[in-house]
Amino acid sequence: MYKLSTNIKIFSFSLIVIGLLGIGFGFYSAPKTIEESKQMVANYHDDSHSSSDSHLSESDSSESYGYNTHSSDSHVMSHDEHVYHQLANRPWAALYVAAFFFFMISLGTLAFYAIQRAAQAGWSPVLFRVMEGITGYLLPGGLLVLLILLLSVLHFNHLFIWMDPEVVEHDKIIKAKSGYLDPYFFLIRGFIYLGGWSLYRYFSRKFSIAQDNSNDNKNHIKNFKISAGFLVFFLVTESMMSWDWIMSIDPHWFSTLFGWYVFASMAVSAVTTIALISIYLKSKGYLPNVNDNHIHDLGKFMFGFSVFWTYLWFSQFMLIWYANIPEEVVYFITRMDDYTIPFWGMVVINFILPFLILVSSNFKRVYWIITMAGIIILVGHYIDVYNMIMPSAVGDKWGFGIPELASLMFFAGLFIFIVFSTLTKAPLEAKGDPFNEESKKFVYPF
Repeated sequence: MYKLSTNIKIFSFSLIVIGLLGIGFGFYSAPKTIEESKQMVANYHDDSHSSSDSHLSESDSSESYGYNTHSSDSHVMSHDEHVYHQLANRPWAALYVAAFFFFMISLGTLAFYAIQRAAQAGWSPVLFRVMEGITGYLLPGGLLVLLILLLSVLHFNHLFIWMDPEVVEHDKIIKAKSGYLDPYFFLIRGFIYLGGWSLYRYFSRKFSIAQDNSNDNKNHIKNFKISAGFLVFFLVTESMMSWDWIMSIDPHWFSTLFGWYVFASMAVSAVTTIALISIYLKSKGYLPNVNDNHIHDLGKFMFGFSVFWTYLWFSQFMLIWYANIPEEVVYFITRMDDYTIPFWGMVVINFILPFLILVSSNFKRVYWIITMAGIIILVGHYIDVYNMIMPSAVGDKWGFGIPELASLMFFAGLFIFIVFSTLTKAPLEAKGDPFNEESKKFVYPF
């Protein structure tokens, strides 16, 4: 049985406390009025570095953010008010990026776990309890995401412009989507998604632990059945979640590949986290039955999902860029012009580096190489989530400072504490699983 170490507790609580202080400072520093935001803009203009990097001029390329684009009244929102909303959004957007990033790791792990259960995989049962530990963050992490969304509906922030009735009234495109993009229907959908995912997690975990002390395979069979059903539910709700929680931040733009794109980022981040936690536990003397072959397989999934993510990124980018339809291409122009380094850097970090590191079969068996590749992948996919949310939420008023770092620290600390606490609540070996012996003897054929 795994016991939560004092070092993990101190580390996670330190991250949480420091993160909370930084988040508070970020909100305190954000402008509270239009006059404050104008003063901040003036200060930026006085700084030669900011004047070259921040583009805080009245000719902002704001069209992609939906305030004035396709509007019958080009003065629905003044420039000063628009800039104020962008600057005030930054701590909220930083919080939302970090909240979603760690939540998607847990959700991706749940999907990967369900796939193993439904496929009756023989190699992975020795990793089941690690996966179940990571999914322990699903409900608390999801509720925190929903809390941010609830505060958006209550107009504590302006992350989702379609929640502003005045904007909707003067915007034909958003108004045409108002039946779906209704704030309360939006929240109801969110609770349905999280409720369905959490119910599956609860019953699957229950059957998994019950199987350890069972004399037959009834609980295993139940787990198989609900896992197969859950995957159908997940495929639908994951796509809808990605439309609701991310794509609707920029309600003029849409992509039919977006659900798969978010899933790819979710899956590779999840498998990477499984690998990193498994290597850590093994280094501490736990998971004796996890061998190089299991880590090798996780490395293969890290490599494969990185290539899959790149395929979807390129497919989405190439088709939109080649068609050159203004309403679509502005999404990428905004990111290429105002987010040049994170946009192109993300491609290097998420594809080129993992490809070069993990292409060798031998490298996938070296724990420090998997760890290095895993850290690179997680950093890259945090930047991916950042690129999906920030441009539409804050425009070119972006940066990586106290709000972003503090939010990342807070949710990382919370994630670590919840995951490792969950690992203490059941044996780390699913000894009752009918494929457990096969998993312990798993050898990858060269």
